[in-house]
Formats: sequence, structure tokens, C-alpha cells
Amino acid sequence: MCGRYSLFAPPADVEARFDATFAFDFEPRYNAAPSQSLPVVASEADDTIQRMEWGLVPSWADDRSDHGYINARAETLSRKRSFADAYASRRCLVPADGFYEWVSEEGGKQPYRVCLPDDAPFAMAGLYERWEPPQRQTGLGEFGGSGAGGGQDDVVETFTIVTTDPNEAVADLHHRMAVVLDPDEEETWLHGSVDEAAQLLDPYDGPMRTYPVSTAVNSPANDSPDLIEVVDS
Repeated sequence: MCGRYSLFAPPADVEARFDATFAFDFEPRYNAAPSQSLPVVASEADDTIQRMEWGLVPSWADDRSDHGYINARAETLSRKRSFADAYASRRCLVPADGFYEWVSEEGGKQPYRVCLPDDAPFAMAGLYERWEPPQRQTGLGEFGGSGAGGGQDDVVETFTIVTTDPNEAVADLHHRMAVVLDPDEEETWLHGSVDEAAQLLDPYDGPMRTYPVSTAVNSPANDSPDLIEVVDS
């Protein structure tokens, strides 16, 4: 699975890497966590890096708190109701330059960071949704002035990260890993057919490095450069 990740490359480098412009003031993230608003490149606006909340809420959900899928298994994207519509038409890129996995070792769980050899940014395959309160969906929000359900702020945009089997680098850490896309696959993931997208869901076959990091990463409250430093495991 992928439950934490980092993106600390300079904004200009991220924009150049994804040929897109930030729609907000980006600050480095060393410990991106579920429920936070994080950068994504959505298929409907692939020249923009916008923010969405990590934890996908299906558009049909009655209550946004009933869901919040941080990961979606590649093998069931077409079959699972929570993801099928988004897989067909709302795919996104989730920029990152590393992600974390935890390994049970003597003394407790040890976090490891997984990244490319040069710490370069890469794209994880994602899906996104736009959720509105039921009263807004049915038009009831048009009545009652500024009451609940009547404002654009009620709309919530969320995303999930697609996972697959691990590659050799990650297999010793976890039985799943994020789908990491090659740069020449990203356009197809965003705009290709479902059949074309399905061909991209294999484990990443490029080189990656892994190393132990501080258990401080366990808390989402910690978000600083020391989290990516190598520690003795």
C-alpha cells in the first residue's frame, strides 16, 4: 500500500517535470498523509497542478465521512463500484519523490523510504472524484439562501493512489506498492482508454532505492527535511 509519501522538489522543477503550473503556493512535503490537501494533475486539466484531498469519496456517497479510500487495488478498479467510474474517466497523476513503507523488525515497526536513485520526482497513478452533499446534488441547496448545501465550498475533490504487486526493491518491505508510471506512460494514464490504462498497472521496472528513516515519520504532525535522512535500523 501507500500511506505516506514526500514531494519536496523545488516548485519550478515539479512544474517542468509535469509540464503543468501550480494553481496554489506549493510548499515542500516530507510526510504527506491521508486527509491532507495535496498536489495532483487531473485528466480534465492536465496543464495545472491543483490540490485535492487524499482519501477518495465516491460521488454517490451519502456522507463523505463514510468513505475515504487512500488506495485502490489495480486488480479490481473496473469491478469495484467505488472506483469504476473514476477509472473510466477521472484519472490523475500524483506527483511524489518518494513514499514510505513500514517493516516489522525487532523492537517495533521500522519505516523505510522508497525513491528513485536520484530522488527525482515521479508520478503515481491515481483516480479522483468530485463529491457534493445529497441536498446539493438534488437541487435542494438552491433554496434557503446560504444554508447548508448551498455553496461551492460544499464540493469536495478527493483522490486515491492505485497499488499493484511490489517490484524487487519493495518486495522485502510490503506486499503492495504504488503504481509508479514512466514519464512516457503518463499521457496514456490520463487520457487513454481503460484497456490502454490497464496495461500500465504492472510493478515499476526501473531502479529504486530503499533506506530506513526516523520513526518520527509515524506522526503526520511531523513534516521536516530530517524525516528523509538515513538512520540505523
